[in-house]
Amino acid sequence: MADAASSPVKSATRTLDIIEYVVARDRPVVAQEIAAALVIPVSSLSYLLNTLIDRGYLARAGRRYTAGPGLARLQARAHGFSLAERVAPLVRSLRVQLNETASFFVRVGWEVEALVTETSEHALRYAVQMGTRTPLHGFAAGKAILAALPQAEFETYLSESERRAFSPATITDADALRAEIAAIRQTGIARTREEHTPGIQGIGCAVSIDGELLGAFSVAIPSVRFDAEVEHHAAELLKRTVALLEAA
Repeated sequence: MADAASSPVKSATRTLDIIEYVVARDRPVVAQEIAAALVIPVSSLSYLLNTLIDRGYLARAGRRYTAGPGLARLQARAHGFSLAERVAPLVRSLRVQLNETASFFVRVGWEVEALVTETSEHALRYAVQMGTRTPLHGFAAGKAILAALPQAEFETYLSESERRAFSPATITDADALRAEIAAIRQTGIARTREEHTPGIQGIGCAVSIDGELLGAFSVAIPSVRFDAEVEHHAAELLKRTVALLEAA
């Protein structure tokens, strides 16, 4: 029989109970005390505690747990949240809904850098390295950002950037890239077709708020799992995700 913690509602209730118990004690507490007080099996409690620590809602020092900095952030005003904190739940949701690697990229000069990324749980997957910068033309997020630039700035990019080929499919020619960007502006969706990494398809969508380009969401999907239905579903989820961030 599955443990009750496998129920999403039960897990959510227990998670909130743990937070409330630790905060109410106003002192460090050990796991055994939490388990006894809340009648939670130790196996389930360990998973929930680790999740709360990963998200910053609890902190651990040795065997003892206290309230974490994440709780204070929840009470902050909206402008107190960093861009990474604002996009992280949306990136996580994309990954959960698609079970494919999802990321949010920001522009750094003529490159993109992953601000937040969540890796697929599939054995065959693409992993985005945090902090690594990639030329704009190489990733779907980069193309989405290029399409969001004013035409004059895009032309400056074409004249200044060095566009090397990552694979035989990489688009490096200026006229071909102009045509690609024009098509992206029509649909709002950018694509890379094994252009950066053979065997990987990318789909991206840029986010602008009040005329300010924030960055772009993207997903990376192995070609063996990629078809027209998957592409359409991913594109719709990306558009919805962008709309959620813009509305916030």
